[in-house]
Amino acid sequence: MITKSQVKYIQSLGQKKFREEENAFVAEGPKIINELLEAASMELLELYYSPDWSKEYPAVAGRPGTGRRYEIKEADLERISFLTTPHQVLGVFRKPMPPIPFLLKEGISLMLDGIQDPGNMGTIIRIADWFGVQQLVCSPDCADAFAPKVVQGSMGSIARVQLLYTPLEPFIAAHPGLKLYAATLGGQPLAGAGKLKEGMLVIGNESKGVNPAILALTYQQLTIPRLGSAESLNAAVATGILLSHLVEW
Repeated sequence: MITKSQVKYIQSLGQKKFREEENAFVAEGPKIINELLEAASMELLELYYSPDWSKEYPAVAGRPGTGRRYEIKEADLERISFLTTPHQVLGVFRKPMPPIPFLLKEGISLMLDGIQDPGNMGTIIRIADWFGVQQLVCSPDCADAFAPKVVQGSMGSIARVQLLYTPLEPFIAAHPGLKLYAATLGGQPLAGAGKLKEGMLVIGNESKGVNPAILALTYQQLTIPRLGSAESLNAAVATGILLSHLVEW
């Protein structure tokens, strides 16, 4: 039986304020939970699961390690789930902290300027992981990467991608040799850009695009050619198209 205080605590983690106070976040579903439990960067605090999950994944359910574990009824899982249909297991994890100092790795990184839609944020994290992009630098007004909807959208990739939330202009100023490539509607056609061995791709706000102050600091603007009449592309879709052309295989 899950207690009222446990329900209240888990539900409070749906709010950014409490995630920051508790330094914790919630993830749900067998695939995501299994991936996070395997990740060295993730510390399990609490695990709540149905009898069906423990039967399907006995090795995971019985694995020794950190974190308190509770087998609960489906009805209790519904009480704490952030999903319309609970997915057998819910975990509370410690939020991983970005390393200090935050050192950029070789290759391509992403800079997210005002990506505010949680669905886009989660998908961009997943896309970055697919293309081997290990670091995302996010403006403070981006959606919180550890919100339940973002974590679900990342499908476990949140465990493999480093995130830093920081004002972008001071970050750029602190990295004078960094080449920024911005996704815009009026830049060089993507087909002529070639592969990038290193640099940072800037993805702007869903409706406003890249902030003009950031745009002025970029090395090159890139555009996905438009053949039809759509006004713009979804930010996550654009990220996937750009990385598929820019990443050196």
